[in-house]
Amino acid sequence: MAIKRQQGKAGHEGHIAAGKPVRASKVEMVEVVLPQDANVLGNILGGRVMHLVDIAAAIAAHRHSQSHVVTASVDYVDFRNPIRVGELIILRANINRVFRTSMEVGVKVFSENILTGERKHTTTAYVTFVAIDEAGRPKPVPPLILKTAVERRRYHEALIRRRIRLAYRYKRAKLALSQS
Repeated sequence: MAIKRQQGKAGHEGHIAAGKPVRASKVEMVEVVLPQDANVLGNILGGRVMHLVDIAAAIAAHRHSQSHVVTASVDYVDFRNPIRVGELIILRANINRVFRTSMEVGVKVFSENILTGERKHTTTAYVTFVAIDEAGRPKPVPPLILKTAVERRRYHEALIRRRIRLAYRYKRAKLALSQS
C-alpha cells in the first residue's frame, strides 16, 4: 500500500523521517475584509483571496516540513460566493498528501457575517509546495500519518490531481519541443 511505503522512506541524512499527523499542521486564519481589499462592487478581490490562500497553505507546509517551502503549483481555485467588505474571511488549510519533497495543501475559504454569524463556503484551492534546504535545493518531507476516512480520501484524491498536473506539464513540454 502506498501509505506504508511512504512512511518507510529514508530522510535526507539517511535516517527514517518520523511521520506527522494531518492535525499537526492545520491552519486557520481569520481577517476582516477592509475597503482596500475590495473591488468597486464591495467584494474582496480574487487576487487578495489567492494571496491569503497561498499564505495559509504555506504555513501548513512549513509546519509539516519544518523547513522553508516554495509554491510550486496552484492546481485549482474555485470562487463560489463573494465576500463583502466588513465580513470575515476564514481560511482553513490542511496537508492532503506528501510526496518525496513536495506536499499538496487543500484550502477552504469561508465568509462570515459578523452580525448574523452566517457562514458561506466561498473558495476552494489546492496548492503544491516543495520543501527546500538552506541552499535552496529540494529536500525530503516527513510522511503524513492518516487517521480518518476524510484524510484518506483527500490523500487518494491528491494523487489523482498530481498525475493530471504532471501529465499536462509534460504534454505541454513535448508540444513546445515539437514546435521549435
